[in-house]
Amino acid sequence: MEALKDVRILDMTHVQAGPTCSQLLAWMGADVIKFEPPQGDATRGQLRDVPNADSLYFTMLNSNKRSITVNMKNPEGKKIFEELIKKCDIIMENFGPGVLDRFGFTWEKIHEVNPRIVMGSIKGFGSTGPYSDFKAYENVAQAMGGAMSTTGTPEGPPFVTGAQIGDSGTGLHLAIGLLAALHQRDRTGQGQYVEVAMMDSVMNLCRVKWRDHQRLSHGGLSEYSRPTEGLKATPRAGNDSGGGQLGNAIKCKPGGVDDYIYVVVQEAVWDALAKRIGPDVGQPSLVEDPRFAKIADRRKNQTDMWKYIEKFASNYTKREFMAILNPLDVPCGPIMSTADLANDEHVRGREMYVELDHPQRGKWFNVGMPIKLSASPAVIKRSPTLGEHTNEVLRDVLGFSESEIAAKKEAGAFSMPPKKK
Repeated sequence: MEALKDVRILDMTHVQAGPTCSQLLAWMGADVIKFEPPQGDATRGQLRDVPNADSLYFTMLNSNKRSITVNMKNPEGKKIFEELIKKCDIIMENFGPGVLDRFGFTWEKIHEVNPRIVMGSIKGFGSTGPYSDFKAYENVAQAMGGAMSTTGTPEGPPFVTGAQIGDSGTGLHLAIGLLAALHQRDRTGQGQYVEVAMMDSVMNLCRVKWRDHQRLSHGGLSEYSRPTEGLKATPRAGNDSGGGQLGNAIKCKPGGVDDYIYVVVQEAVWDALAKRIGPDVGQPSLVEDPRFAKIADRRKNQTDMWKYIEKFASNYTKREFMAILNPLDVPCGPIMSTADLANDEHVRGREMYVELDHPQRGKWFNVGMPIKLSASPAVIKRSPTLGEHTNEVLRDVLGFSESEIAAKKEAGAFSMPPKKK
């Protein structure tokens, strides 16, 4: 039994943030109807690696969905949209401000058509406030939500993170909000409007940086490897752990771009670690060294501590060093490249890199379902081709006959009008 088997979603979202959310809900069993304009989601054609096939950008964000194409500029197309609203539990959109309103479908109108429907809306900066009309993209959200100013090294430029915290992070927040609103709807009978802004989501994912921002008013941040006294904002910290325990990325043999392991030196493991590495780095009494005796000492002298650990690590590959650290209970992990992960036994065993087949592009892989439900495990299916399920949805969801579908088609409900010569 799928967890969300009785939930139907009209998904008007495009690109990444919204489709991340609706794909997750589809993997949990929701019937997600991807409502596309006749030309389709723009990402179908972006960053194509196989000619005339949907791009990986699209396929990896739209698994387990049904696709219907509708021309919202056509009166018959608008009628189909309104009929679908009546049959759905959730409607989702991530258009620019006012786009749906201009089609005549404000939240008030949608709620009037179906009082039980929950509407999910993703905006760059929300629908209120001085920034509400601005456009946002992944890296813009990272810049304005606090992520970039706290990522990188203090002496270098701010960096974006490879994790899509602006887009996919916002999609995850929306999924939580929609499920909460559905739960309330089941109690009250009334749907509600759920809005998530990309900037807000990035701020939430930077939560520990706000912790540090407020700590600065009471003194320096002792876990940082660089002086922080007198700063007014949380600084960039390189690969410092940013937590109560010290951590850093340590270079290993043979010294390539990904030949690093991240090591966390917890208070409880220092003695065992010092005894193991000390003799090999010419410091047999490292465990008694007053520079590292207590956590406060190690914080103050962490640059020297990391040098000793890196000297030891230079004799081992990242996997070999991991095999030394794990029996000592030292939290650690090799820096895993996409190539490492794509071929990793653990990743494949947990179905986090799943092979699928597509009629246009052939074999490809999708990132798997990160939420493991014991009674309703996800079964991942390929993304739909453009308009693949138009007739199916009209017939099964709206109850249209073949003649009605043909008449709507003739009226231009599903396609763009031919260009004037």
